[in-house]
Amino acid sequence: MSSLTKKLDLVGDPELPRKWRRSSPEVKQEFFDLFDRLGSVTEAAKSLGLDRNTCYAWIRRAGLARMRSEQPSRADFLQLRNAGLTRHEAATRLGIHRTTAQEWDHGIRRTKNGRIYPDGVVMVYNSGVRNSSDSSPPPAPSMVQLERPIDGRFLCLADREIIYDMLAQGLSQRAIARAIGKDVSSISREIKRNSNPISGYTPYSAHRTSVARRPRPKTRKIDACPQLKEVIQHGLRQHWSPEQISHKLVLEFPDDQDMRVSHETIYQALYFQARGRLKLEIQQAMRTGRTRRKTRTGPQERTHRFKDSMINISERPAEIEDRAVPGHWEGDLITGAHNQSAIATLVERSTRYVMLVHLPNDHTAETVRDGLIKTMSTLPEHLRGSLTWDQGSEMAQHQAFSIATGIDVYFCDPHSPWQRGTNENTNGLLRQYFPKGTDLSVYSPEDLEHVAQQLNGRPRKTLGWNTPAERLRDILLTA
Repeated sequence: MSSLTKKLDLVGDPELPRKWRRSSPEVKQEFFDLFDRLGSVTEAAKSLGLDRNTCYAWIRRAGLARMRSEQPSRADFLQLRNAGLTRHEAATRLGIHRTTAQEWDHGIRRTKNGRIYPDGVVMVYNSGVRNSSDSSPPPAPSMVQLERPIDGRFLCLADREIIYDMLAQGLSQRAIARAIGKDVSSISREIKRNSNPISGYTPYSAHRTSVARRPRPKTRKIDACPQLKEVIQHGLRQHWSPEQISHKLVLEFPDDQDMRVSHETIYQALYFQARGRLKLEIQQAMRTGRTRRKTRTGPQERTHRFKDSMINISERPAEIEDRAVPGHWEGDLITGAHNQSAIATLVERSTRYVMLVHLPNDHTAETVRDGLIKTMSTLPEHLRGSLTWDQGSEMAQHQAFSIATGIDVYFCDPHSPWQRGTNENTNGLLRQYFPKGTDLSVYSPEDLEHVAQQLNGRPRKTLGWNTPAERLRDILLTA
């Protein structure tokens, strides 16, 4: 017995709060196994779709929580970054939050009441107001700041040298943008903002000007313009969205550039001030009722629908799409009252032949898998070509189903029911026999067989007024 398995005995302690005892021992064992491989509670919890705080509670109860001296440090993170790992890879390796990794990467140090930036500026939070201990103009950038590499989205010194050389040759801004792979608006803005009134645009002067402008915090435009702030507050009191306020400012103050602000700036000001007694006022002003941003997961960070890899419908062979070859099926569940009962429906794409799968107790992934294996195994081999399904959780065991039956499962795109239109139409016909809101568990396998025979005996216009049963019979006789 492994050490992790021994620790699981502590997790199963009946004296634990109920919220820690809801998950099955199998789920906990799966989490501990993944945690043993990754070394990160956050990454293991995210991979399995579990609550992070619950998983931390399991770890503490099992005695696996790291002491403070064992936790990853800034030095460990910078060592991985110097070894060539990206910020995301280093954060994953150490099991730290991406915000912590970003601050360590930028040299920001946290204190009890705020943050200290590399240029010496101290940001202090006090009753929801952002203050700086140094209100003087920012000092000239140091050599470390000038040479520090930043994100590739921004211009670097090498880019500015290219801009200077191409301007000296008389080339256009569009040609410069193509040469360094940037948008022409970025080049125009760079020349306009970082040129010297006397010497014009020079790369080193432009780079120093840009770096000196970079440190935070800065005075917000909304705070610096009382009139702008008053107009924004008036719009929020009328329940306008920040985007509506931003565009309305352009119409009402067409010649006043000080009365311009993007909707993103308004959102940042609102979310930043949502503390203390202001939180309720802002919550009432926002349509969503949120006083903080909702995390949006990027495509590279998004977790997959199932643990086992899926085959997308775009990879389905053309012979399935044109219904030329029989033996390719579409499937789905129809559910009863409060989604407590269900019946699995299968329809063959070329003959429209229907089979119904009895699910008497539940419609979990394991139950649906076993029901589909039992039903599809009754078919001859040449009628077991493929199965197309949506991305419902009931198909989490699709790989086990494919191994048992030899049938490939193709998954539709999210929110695209038309990609299995035959099955959707069949489910509509089945509602004549199984109305919505009824308990489907009361129907026996014989009842389901009777309904399937009813549908398979109906003449279909798309089949030249033949029935699905007749079409399937012809296929079996010619095989």
